[in-house]
Amino acid sequence: MSRRIDIELTSSRPDGTWTWRAAGAREPKGVVDGALLPTATKVGDVVKVDAEFDIDGIEILGVVSGRVKTTKVETLSLIGSDEPFQAVTQQLAKRDRSKPSRPRRNERGDRGERGEGGGRGERRPRPDGDARERRPERPRRPRFEAPPELPARPKPKRLKAGSQHRKAVLAEIPENQRPIAELALQGMQAVRQRLKSANEALAAEGKPTMPEQSVLQMAQDLLPKLRVADWLDRAEAAKRDLETLDLRDLRSVVAAANDPAIERDENCRSLAAELKNGLATRSESDYQQWLADIGAAVEVGRVVRALKLAGQPPKAGAIFPDELGRRLAEAAAQNLTTDAFPDRWIAVLEAAAFSPIRSTLTVAAPPTQVTPELTKTVERLAGLLPRVAAIFGVTAVAGAPTPKPLRPTKPAAKKIPPKPPVNPPSPSASAPAETPATETSATETPVAESPAPETASEVPATEQTDTAD
Repeated sequence: MSRRIDIELTSSRPDGTWTWRAAGAREPKGVVDGALLPTATKVGDVVKVDAEFDIDGIEILGVVSGRVKTTKVETLSLIGSDEPFQAVTQQLAKRDRSKPSRPRRNERGDRGERGEGGGRGERRPRPDGDARERRPERPRRPRFEAPPELPARPKPKRLKAGSQHRKAVLAEIPENQRPIAELALQGMQAVRQRLKSANEALAAEGKPTMPEQSVLQMAQDLLPKLRVADWLDRAEAAKRDLETLDLRDLRSVVAAANDPAIERDENCRSLAAELKNGLATRSESDYQQWLADIGAAVEVGRVVRALKLAGQPPKAGAIFPDELGRRLAEAAAQNLTTDAFPDRWIAVLEAAAFSPIRSTLTVAAPPTQVTPELTKTVERLAGLLPRVAAIFGVTAVAGAPTPKPLRPTKPAAKKIPPKPPVNPPSPSASAPAETPATETSATETPVAESPAPETASEVPATEQTDTAD
């Protein structure tokens, strides 16, 4: 594929060819047939040519004529008319005074005289209260009063472990063994994969490979000390934030203390016992707060919030009190009435299907207005709410997969209208005629590719609780 470039003629040969080079540069350069050039060509001229780039070199295919300056300007001529000019005049129609005009206000005789109270004559007597027809009272719209807001509890902190003990252990290890020690913290599988890839690269270069058995044994010997140091960093961070730490992180630290290497260490045993006691205290405290939040939401009328909280216990297997379950089931049934809106039915059913009261929830009758969205919701949750599904005439399919809670949808991003196109500036009349336009090839402009930002793989997903009822 040919390209257009600007070349500068450097010399003329006796055989009729000319030598050239790129305009303003030393390279590339070559030879062009003189028959392709204009007749008035001289050394030092810069011309635009079509060039073919291949393996053997650059071949000039032809000369491209530049822009030619012209002084011709197109004008519009105004052709006049021979007819005389007539001005436009305006004349208003005269009013006919012979027709009778509207009588003045004081000349009207159809009105009676005003009385003492300012009225005109006597008014008609009004009918009695019983005989008077009363306008039927307009039905009032149902007014919805939002229940009061509940104070939200602060979100628990996530574990942020330090690296003091791990750095101390790595400092004691010889420098040539530190890469293996850092890989051992990720597991022996990571050591095997890295060792395999490194040996394959060494074998491809013809260099001696590392002994696999020796490296794995070295990692096995370093692993106990590294595990103890890593656990101490996590345990000390958990101890600092024991009152506000997320229970999931606290449980993971306590569960990791069952490692035999950690149990044999004196410092780890005392710290592990302290964390176990703190975990028991925090579990009981969070359990009582969970029940209190559900009861408070039921009291103020935030049924959907109470149902969602009931489906998110602080620990697996938490016992839900029967009395609180009865109150929650009654509050949910009171929201599922025949005159309730379909959206309200959908919100309550979605929250109740994943709560402890799903098997005890009963409703008297379906709503008067059943939308396709409500029917789809009942069909999806029929396996979890069999009594509610039976009222709608829906039967749960045997062996159907258990539905999962719906994820909150993100709001649609606002579409920004495109910017209006900018009109290119008009070419200047004083521009030189022989100046060629510089064309830049796509292959000559390197594009820098920015690497994608690294995402933290250990950042936990925050639990979202719908505060709106």
